[in-house]
Amino acid sequence: MENPENPALPDAPATDLDEILDVVDEHDRVLRTAPRSEVYRDGLIHRCVFVLVRDPRGRIFTHRRTDTKAFAPGAHDCFVGGVVGAGESYAEAAVREAEEELGVSGVRTRPLFRFLYSDGDRYSWWSDIHEAVWDGPVDPQRSEVAWYDWLTEDELADRLATWEFVPDGREAYRRYLALRPAD
Repeated sequence: MENPENPALPDAPATDLDEILDVVDEHDRVLRTAPRSEVYRDGLIHRCVFVLVRDPRGRIFTHRRTDTKAFAPGAHDCFVGGVVGAGESYAEAAVREAEEELGVSGVRTRPLFRFLYSDGDRYSWWSDIHEAVWDGPVDPQRSEVAWYDWLTEDELADRLATWEFVPDGREAYRRYLALRPAD
């Protein structure tokens, strides 16, 4: 559904669109700050975190995003995460986003790698990839997560071939698998 205030943006809570983000360059240097609505509208480079969450059995938390998300509404993702707020570190944002989306507290993340994601057209952001293990129950944030399950890597591979996934998460997972040490 289009946002009547700005037809280029899907509906999103006003507080999300008003959130202040760091605008960065292609080297991840901060240039200035701007509201998320301006960053999305103008396709400005900003910062995001992605957290691959596994349970003790090695299964990966996979979810379908709500239809109200500003980017890739209704698509599936094998990462939890989101934008990094102005002045916030990647590590702080990774913990905050994982705890918010999973509905838990006490998550510890481990940074893995970072890359500049671009859809080749309009959107670009620095993507900081983290990993975490969570062994308790989850209560996913209803405004972010429409459905979830814990999938094995084989199950996730099957879903990646048949379900719509967020393009940045798909690229991050591809890089994750490529960089992972061989078993």
